[in-house]
Amino acid sequence: MTPLLLANSWRVTSVIRDESQKDEVLSAAKEHPELIDVLVSSLEDVKTQADAKKIIDQSRASCVVWSAGAGGKGGPGRTQAIDRDSCIHFIKAAASTPSVTKFLLVSYLGSRRNKAPWWSDEEWAATEEVNNGALKSYYPAKLAADESLTAAAGRSEHLQAIVLRPGSLTDDKAVGKVSLGRTKARGTISRADVAAVATRLLDIDIAGPFTWLDVLEGDEPVEDAVQGVVEEKVNCIEGEDLIGLERSLTAEER
Repeated sequence: MTPLLLANSWRVTSVIRDESQKDEVLSAAKEHPELIDVLVSSLEDVKTQADAKKIIDQSRASCVVWSAGAGGKGGPGRTQAIDRDSCIHFIKAAASTPSVTKFLLVSYLGSRRNKAPWWSDEEWAATEEVNNGALKSYYPAKLAADESLTAAAGRSEHLQAIVLRPGSLTDDKAVGKVSLGRTKARGTISRADVAAVATRLLDIDIAGPFTWLDVLEGDEPVEDAVQGVVEEKVNCIEGEDLIGLERSLTAEER
């Protein structure tokens, strides 16, 4: 995603966990070296909102893109520490920083409590089976982060939330065509095409404080797909209990 942002004249601060990753980041930014900063800071060490805010302040961010995760390594504890806890600390820090106007969180297609109205019962049953089986640690961690961001943006006067929800990720080259919005419940998409969609979503004005968008490989050019969901005000949070979500998070914060 870094080269795409730089090509669109964004100034990027890439947060990496280890100094050994720095050369790879700088190589990706070789055409725009003046627009890239690298900050070495392990997200596992972010234990509080203050820790997260320190990183946001150092980067002077106007937008936060969260695509980090434990990647299934280190067991359930590490998944909770990074995909849930560290992410939520950054969400709260962004919500408390007026200069941050957008927070784009890369989640996954099955991260929801209720059946999407456009899915079949069979699709929902298959999603629940995966969430409660292979993804039994990942699912609650990602859902907690998604809901925390949604609630934070709903309360904020300056922060807009975008939860981008891809299907199974591949390392294939970008195709440049996607299915965005109310997609089917299962499918694949390349990381490169997710990055292209995310970059465009940061560049475009979106109505409302929060938007969930599902994304799979498809037949529509990225530019057209993004323009279409924005104009039609598509929001894949449809079907979720927003009142219950707010009440639950408020109770937890107490």
